[in-house]
Amino acid sequence: MQIAQQPVALITGSAKRLGRKMIETLHANDYRVIIHCNRSRPEADTLALQLNLQRPDSAAVIQADLLQEACWPQLAKQAVACFGRLDVLVNNASSFYPTPVEAANAAQWQDLFGSNVKAPYFLSQALASELARHNGAIVNMVDIHASKPLAGHSIYCMAKAALLMMTKALALELAPAIRVNGIAPGAILWPGEQSVALKQHDKEAILAQIPLQQLGTATDIAQTLLFLLKAPYITGHIITVDGGRSLSNAHKA
Repeated sequence: MQIAQQPVALITGSAKRLGRKMIETLHANDYRVIIHCNRSRPEADTLALQLNLQRPDSAAVIQADLLQEACWPQLAKQAVACFGRLDVLVNNASSFYPTPVEAANAAQWQDLFGSNVKAPYFLSQALASELARHNGAIVNMVDIHASKPLAGHSIYCMAKAALLMMTKALALELAPAIRVNGIAPGAILWPGEQSVALKQHDKEAILAQIPLQQLGTATDIAQTLLFLLKAPYITGHIITVDGGRSLSNAHKA
């Protein structure tokens, strides 16, 4: 495939963890990739260097704080300018932490709704014309807790529920030129931040809720993304990747 014809994917929050694996997977399948980061620029630059060594001029980095409204149009322009086109937008960047109702505050609301709903919506808006030009796709990273609340995380769950509805609403509104789908991970990676680190008994309780009795991997998510990008007759759907956990009645941790 000629370089100019290779599809281009932008994945927000893709310097580490799930985002990084999605970047690596799409790159291995002949995509040119745009790694977005906010505070993880060294990791993003290292990843881009590794990918460009594998295939020259195949990876780029954009740094932006998605909570800053002024960045959305500029980010969209930068993304298209990287390789002259954009075919895929993956709204992956997300804040996640507990907000017990007795202690929750407006700043947490702005952060969780801003990263999980507001930025994905307006970034999708800003890139819609470019994505439509290439019959592109938007994939939103939802969560199984968009439909089953997680104790102590009410604001996060509400934000993901809004993202789920956004996925379905935009699938209707942007059709037929753009397909919009979502992925709802369950227990894939344990939270990496100290503020949301889980104790061993919490991990055991979560695993006990999973029919497949194991933690999922970042590869499970990346392969689901690849499937959705290769499925031209699927739009408006949320694929749950949770080992069957959403079948459980108890989501305590």
